[in-house]
Amino acid sequence: MLTLKVNGREVSRDVEPSTLLVQFIRETLQLTGTHVGCDTAQCGACTVHLDGRAVKSCNMLAVQAAGHELTTIEGLAAEDGTLHPMQTAFNDCHGLQCGFCTPGMVMSAVDLVKHHDCTSDQAIREGLDGNFCRCTGYQNIVKAVRQGAEAMK
Repeated sequence: MLTLKVNGREVSRDVEPSTLLVQFIRETLQLTGTHVGCDTAQCGACTVHLDGRAVKSCNMLAVQAAGHELTTIEGLAAEDGTLHPMQTAFNDCHGLQCGFCTPGMVMSAVDLVKHHDCTSDQAIREGLDGNFCRCTGYQNIVKAVRQGAEAMK
């Protein structure tokens, strides 16, 4: 039995010891905003927050999250549906195209703003290293992170 807090609510489910956190999120909890891109922790599509820090959920077992607090892209917005400032910035700045990488990119960007240096475009690019986007060319993603960072102050 795995018990943890997911998007502000306590969750308890039976889980096989070998279940990856991303599988638990998508298949057991039906929170499909967290994507599976590479299964090797290189693309960042599966990024979520565990105890307020960005982690790649394809690279850890669900049981490792027991007793912790997990936030997925679905839990980033306010309960009334108001988007998080970073989500709004990605929308406003068109920091997405196909949208596949967007949830992981947004989760990584929020972590970057909260815990790391994001004072320059170069720092933003370095901070998002490990999150791949095959569509945008990153220009609008960097712009979105700058705007989101300003709104998060």
